[in-house]
Amino acid sequence: MHYDAIVIGGSYAGLAAATQLARARRRILVVDGGQRRNRFAEHSHGFLTQDGTPAADIAAQGRAQLMAYPTVQWREGQVTTAERAGQGFRIEVDGAVEAIEARRLVLATGVIDHLPEVPGLAERWGRHVFHCPYCHGYELNQGRLGALGVSPLSMHVALMLPDWGQATLFLNGAFEPDADQLAQLQARGVALERGLIDRIEGAMDIVMRDGRLVPQDGLFTLSRVEVASPVAAQLGCEFEDGPLGRTIKTDFMKATTVPGVYACGDAARQGGSLPLAVGDGTMAGAATHQSLIFGGH
Repeated sequence: MHYDAIVIGGSYAGLAAATQLARARRRILVVDGGQRRNRFAEHSHGFLTQDGTPAADIAAQGRAQLMAYPTVQWREGQVTTAERAGQGFRIEVDGAVEAIEARRLVLATGVIDHLPEVPGLAERWGRHVFHCPYCHGYELNQGRLGALGVSPLSMHVALMLPDWGQATLFLNGAFEPDADQLAQLQARGVALERGLIDRIEGAMDIVMRDGRLVPQDGLFTLSRVEVASPVAAQLGCEFEDGPLGRTIKTDFMKATTVPGVYACGDAARQGGSLPLAVGDGTMAGAATHQSLIFGGH
């Protein structure tokens, strides 16, 4: 089985990339393992025309629209190996002996979130604990909003939160603000909690180690991300370190350091949201198509 391009990952970035290639009437295969990063969130916000739509519905509609193009095939599963094969590439899905080849690869594999180790936090991820106030802050109705400290980068989140509610920065032993940072917090009206967190219980009740209960309506924190598939490393793609973790290195056209391989979405950028993933995938799909015509990288 030989394709013009294989898109590895069928979430928002992968769907957007595949759509560009499908509209160019290229023969493509999308391989998807069914693990969207935002699968824990009930609704998506801030995406033009889709504000408040269930996230799963957006993905399902995108897939249905993509599959209406006759040159597209979809395969459920995980790409376990990928390698150069002549002028193109060869992949295996779920360790199968059957090899699938394509002239180009688009990596839209997404990332895995490694959350702070606070008991009760992971169970509330996407429902009461979030990473992006632009995505979820408005719906908390100017309530009590916490920023969980994981590093000095948490200052950035804490200083934004007063635009969405009553903000508290929980340091939890992660760092100690300097004089300038303390002045910034005071100027923005952010309360400071220096105590250590024992656990989270109830809807969003933070229980401190000294026994105090600090109820919140929402909590924002930074996760460390890890690219969810080994494929980029197998192909020899370079990575770059950022404040949130390692991502696949790409140029402005979403080309990786391996000729013929493109990457998009959260695996290839720092910070993520559905609109950014769609834009990233759109660029990657168009660039992949043009490389099939004009050659080069």
